[in-house]
Amino acid sequence: MRFRLSVVAISLFAVLPLFTADARADGRCLDRDCTMVTLFEGADVSASSTTGAPTAAKRYGTWGIDLAGMDRSVKPGDDFFRYVNGKWADTTQIPPDKTSFGAFMILRDLSEARVHAILEGWAADKNLKAGSDEAKVATIYRTFLDEATAEKLDAKPIQPFLDAVKKSETRTDVARLMGRSHLSMGRSFFGAGVSDDAKHPDKYTLYLSQSGLGLPDREFYLRENFKPQKERYQKYVADMLRLIGWDDPDKNAADVVAMETKIAEAHWTRAQGRDRDKTYNPTTVAELEKNAPGFPWSVWLKSAGLDKAPVAIVRQNTALPKIAQVFADTPVETLKAWQAFHIADDAAPLLSKRFVDAHWEFHAKFLNGAQEQQPRWKRAVSASERSMGEAIGRTYVAEYFPPESKVKMEKLVADLRFALKARIENLQWMQPETKAKAIEKLSKFGVKIGYPSKWRDYSKLQVAEGDLVGNAERVSKFEWDRELSRIGQPVDKAEWGMTPQTVNAYYASTRNEIVFPAAILQPPFFDPKADMAVNYGGIGGVIGHEITHGFDDQGRKSDGDGVLRDWWAPEDAAKFEVQAAKLGAQYEAFNLPGLPGLHIIGRLTMGENIGDLGGILLGLDAYHISLNGKPAPVIDGFTGDQRVFLGWAQVWRTIQRTDALRQQVTTDPHSPGMIRAFAPLRNVDAWYAAFDVKEGDANYVKPEDRVRIW
Repeated sequence: MRFRLSVVAISLFAVLPLFTADARADGRCLDRDCTMVTLFEGADVSASSTTGAPTAAKRYGTWGIDLAGMDRSVKPGDDFFRYVNGKWADTTQIPPDKTSFGAFMILRDLSEARVHAILEGWAADKNLKAGSDEAKVATIYRTFLDEATAEKLDAKPIQPFLDAVKKSETRTDVARLMGRSHLSMGRSFFGAGVSDDAKHPDKYTLYLSQSGLGLPDREFYLRENFKPQKERYQKYVADMLRLIGWDDPDKNAADVVAMETKIAEAHWTRAQGRDRDKTYNPTTVAELEKNAPGFPWSVWLKSAGLDKAPVAIVRQNTALPKIAQVFADTPVETLKAWQAFHIADDAAPLLSKRFVDAHWEFHAKFLNGAQEQQPRWKRAVSASERSMGEAIGRTYVAEYFPPESKVKMEKLVADLRFALKARIENLQWMQPETKAKAIEKLSKFGVKIGYPSKWRDYSKLQVAEGDLVGNAERVSKFEWDRELSRIGQPVDKAEWGMTPQTVNAYYASTRNEIVFPAAILQPPFFDPKADMAVNYGGIGGVIGHEITHGFDDQGRKSDGDGVLRDWWAPEDAAKFEVQAAKLGAQYEAFNLPGLPGLHIIGRLTMGENIGDLGGILLGLDAYHISLNGKPAPVIDGFTGDQRVFLGWAQVWRTIQRTDALRQQVTTDPHSPGMIRAFAPLRNVDAWYAAFDVKEGDANYVKPEDRVRIW
């Protein structure tokens, strides 16, 4: 059972699966057509353990910069991250139940504290109307907090699902269970999701993708440097099978991991999966059965409720036949052990302590380096948010999002759009015809700020006091039924892909829109009382980042109406690719602390790196526009341009555990925060002038070698 969020975007910070405590990738198209571009990945698997946390946003210094957190003994041109954040990094400890910490995590804790206060109020309110959203959320929250009942029930809540696996006699039986997993317990070799059709973005369509892995990525199975992780995973599979009383757990675990290794060999890399042209392959059921004959597609589709979909967009078209063959070649008993393990693994956070601890020790502690398990109330908050996030969001906005913030954001967005229009008009490498189409696309950008114009309807969702696993299953079915009802229907353009309390932002290519939830519109990103140069470097850089996603290596493939099509002159596209490759090479050259031989994957992080470069350029341009020809003031010895760059780097103050960093650079399309603080600036001429960066400084790049895109 993999809970999914209804999102269609490309965001700054990816969201974790519902009701689970980890950020594993199961290959499903969780983001509908997987074109959601976020500002930040957000793969932290835990949160701080401090209760009674404040619900007021922290301000940074008197004008927006934490001067005490800077290390001015470092030359800006040698290490801009340390220049801006060095003393903060030296004096800050990652909380024991976190795998990373920084500006994003501080705001996540704040958002969590606010949601916690809301939920505590609802849980204690005896007068909530029966069947109301508030009453349902309160039931989910209270039920998750009831650890005694979970302990008493132990594995009993998942026994019916395990019994169904045991009764399976053929591969067809197993395929039927795989189909059911989309609305119930279990997993599938293939993922399915309903999303905006990339070439017909006004209607929803079915997408199919590769899946079947329990480790975060194919590389964990195939690369020698991940051998310890693979070996520990096999032990974990055996441990989990042992917990549910499965026969011969050690042998079955070895067989399961060997099978998943074959699936991993068939999987596309994450970098390959970013290519929006290659991942758009319309296919009928008949074609699936012909091209991937090792799998009973009709049975699987019918079991998932997808049998009436006239066509599916297959993402990794060459991988699916190979995975289908793995299914055909694998003994039924191994397929059953695989399904039983994944049922237990996915449900573990909802079961007794022995399951919870085993799950945490592998996913959070071993894979990501967390030192302490998060308290149950935080897991209850997470479960509640991921079940009925917008129901909570309505109250969150009413209590914590001042209307004036939305007004000021609209002004900032207008400035950033104007800045990009001017940059496009002045590009030396682009022909007039392509420029005109780019400007047309920019003019059609949609903007959503703070919260949705209409809220989700949860009236059909049923929950029950004391039934934790049942509630999780009903939420999953509720979401899946909603997805199924959309196939072939018009797209709901008012829908949001994130809740207002999410600390993130995103660009949606099929809707050509940028979205900024309320929770990110706070310091250090946005402070109405701070110096505006800092705001233009912080939230201005974020806005610019999301706008630029519409023109990054993948976003540029859609036009102003969100249609996936080639609107570029071939010569311009070729010039773009040359600059993009140059940027990728810059990032791949960086050494990562504690990870010798492991580097950022340029093709995987390309869109986010282009977004960062565009973001800071547009933030700086927009700040200049806001001055209306007046000179920028000097504050505490810092010029206006310097303060813009300080604001940018402060947003990316991040420290990470080595294990978490290893996983991020392998699986995450975002570069690590300590890299993002300075890497794009090396291509910004104004940064060199602002901080007197010269040849010989560690991060100096010759003018002719600087990347010039937008």
